[in-house]
Amino acid sequence: MPELPEVESIRCQLEPLIAGKRILNGDSFPSKKFLQAKLASGFYVKNVNRRGKYLILNLENESSRKIKSKELIIHLGMTGSVSVVREKPEDLYIRAQWQLNDGQILLFRDIRRFGRIAVVNPGDYKSLPTLNNIGPEPFDPKLTAISFYKSLSSSKSHIKTKLLSQRIIAGLGNIYVDESLWRSHINPVARRIGKERSENLLISIRKVLSEAIENGGTTFRDYRTPDGLTGKNQHNLDCYGRAGKACKKCSSILKNRIIGQRSTTWCPQCQIS
Repeated sequence: MPELPEVESIRCQLEPLIAGKRILNGDSFPSKKFLQAKLASGFYVKNVNRRGKYLILNLENESSRKIKSKELIIHLGMTGSVSVVREKPEDLYIRAQWQLNDGQILLFRDIRRFGRIAVVNPGDYKSLPTLNNIGPEPFDPKLTAISFYKSLSSSKSHIKTKLLSQRIIAGLGNIYVDESLWRSHINPVARRIGKERSENLLISIRKVLSEAIENGGTTFRDYRTPDGLTGKNQHNLDCYGRAGKACKKCSSILKNRIIGQRSTTWCPQCQIS
């Protein structure tokens, strides 16, 4: 599933392609998960933001009396991607499309149909529970070491489960949780960590995400940027997906287990507790 670095890479490429453009009409695959695409018709794209793993297109509809605002929410799910093209290709996996006033078409492609399209009033995310209850962004200055520690201490779940929940911190998925825990020497099944280790973990999360964004995200199979290119961060991973190989720190063999129904890689020597 695309995580924060992948969605941020998409956002950065997508915004200059569609900002200021008017959506003439929208259409979608006949599924309730995508039907709201047509509700964006008639709006201008003001800009493109991101919240966690969600793309948020800020829309405005100018009239003689007022400006009505909406947000077009795109969740990529497992296999979703967006692109801007001149001609719509013959592709069975296109789930939504928006005709723009410059002759181009914004496409949402999703092989497994785990993605979601929604058009909502600004900030009204009641129909999207995960987004509605999402935690702070990793790079938000208001997310301090102390506030992060307090959030992590609020439940007795495994540390990996907490980080994946989106309530403690936004945008992390399996890849970057494994990488961050490995860098900060924390066992993914730990339930409580102290203030110093919480601070080290937050530092690791920010470094891991920053590097991944610089590398354009991680591509194993489906993830693509709007220009159709793959990310490069898969060549920069130290832990995720390397079970059975030597740890880059201590040369112990990395292990794999299931935690909260998610495959997890860790070093039994470096990440003891």
